[in-house]
Amino acid sequence: MEQRRSIFRRPPVLAGVGAVMVAAGLAASVALTETSAAAPPAAAAPTEVTVKSLQPEDVRVWTSFSGRLKAVDEALVRPEVSGRIVEVKVRDGQSVRAGEVMFVIDPRPYEAAVARASADLASARARAEFATTEYDRAKGLIAAEAIPKSVHDQRGNEYRMAQAAVLAANAALRQASINLDYAYVKAPIAGRISRAELTVGNLVQPGPNAPVLTRIVSNDGIYADFEVDEQSYVRSIRNHADTQSKEQQIPVDMRLQGDAEHVYQGKIYTFDNSIDVNTGTIRARARFANKDGALVPGMFVSISLAGSGDTRALLVPDVAVGSDQSKKFVFVVGPENKIVYREVTLGAGVDGRHIVLSGLNAGDRVVTKGLQFVRPDVVVAPREAAPEAVKTASAGPARGTPPLAE
Repeated sequence: MEQRRSIFRRPPVLAGVGAVMVAAGLAASVALTETSAAAPPAAAAPTEVTVKSLQPEDVRVWTSFSGRLKAVDEALVRPEVSGRIVEVKVRDGQSVRAGEVMFVIDPRPYEAAVARASADLASARARAEFATTEYDRAKGLIAAEAIPKSVHDQRGNEYRMAQAAVLAANAALRQASINLDYAYVKAPIAGRISRAELTVGNLVQPGPNAPVLTRIVSNDGIYADFEVDEQSYVRSIRNHADTQSKEQQIPVDMRLQGDAEHVYQGKIYTFDNSIDVNTGTIRARARFANKDGALVPGMFVSISLAGSGDTRALLVPDVAVGSDQSKKFVFVVGPENKIVYREVTLGAGVDGRHIVLSGLNAGDRVVTKGLQFVRPDVVVAPREAAPEAVKTASAGPARGTPPLAE
């Protein structure tokens, strides 16, 4: 039994070595823990943001107004003689030339009237020739004292009556010819017709209550009528006061409702001659080309009126502007690349940007991208926006919108 117990007894040397190793491991663990606690955490890298450095630019402010399109020329086609419509020569929506026949009213009665008037004229001319001959003969006889003066006077009176009868017959023929021409209803102006309101077989009559056969509007140009406030009128007209036709030199832009991308360019055609004292506005009319006929009267449009020339101004991108209740603000990268909260006052809009009235200076770097990651006093890594990322006013005439709503 003693011998078996000695087999499992651990040698004293090995036991000592194990104890030393355990103690060393514990010491190393404690030292590592103390070292980790003493080392400071690694600093986070600054957030990268895109900025736009503001510089003064030449810009023209455009003020927007609502208006409606109106045809340059418009005509309601009504019958000018009575009769039955025997032919409709046009289709609904067709473009017609001035003088083109659109409807035919039964021409036979008017052809007969022309024939009768022609016969009456021929008869009157024959009587006039006979009266002329008799009067000439009477002149010779009265000189020879072969006839009394009363006969001479009677022949002269018959001559003058015959000449008047010729004039009357000629006028009757002209009237009959006009009525015959009216039987062929022609387009009074060039343009596009609406629809044929009456068709073949309908009886029509002239007069104040005559039915409308169709309506024609010109399509080579179109007006836009709108109301301009007094201040905008003064600003627009001032820049063109030295021109002879100052109104026609003021450029305007037009956009259709629901199609803000397509811009039609025209010029002011006229301003009214007085300001409405009740509204403080003046009626304005602009004219636009309409070669493709896409613009039709009655359309609701937005008109942008140019201000009084180009001015130098700072423009801040709309994407950089935030709202804080009734205030507008931007984040500016300040000294040491720290974010600074800056309250701003903005004016009219220009191509996705707004004019800065106060709060920013030339050279300020405004954050345009990465706004969700910044707050005041945070250090950032600014990166200047690519030139093509922001549209500049020098690329073309700037189109304006009202200031951002407070």
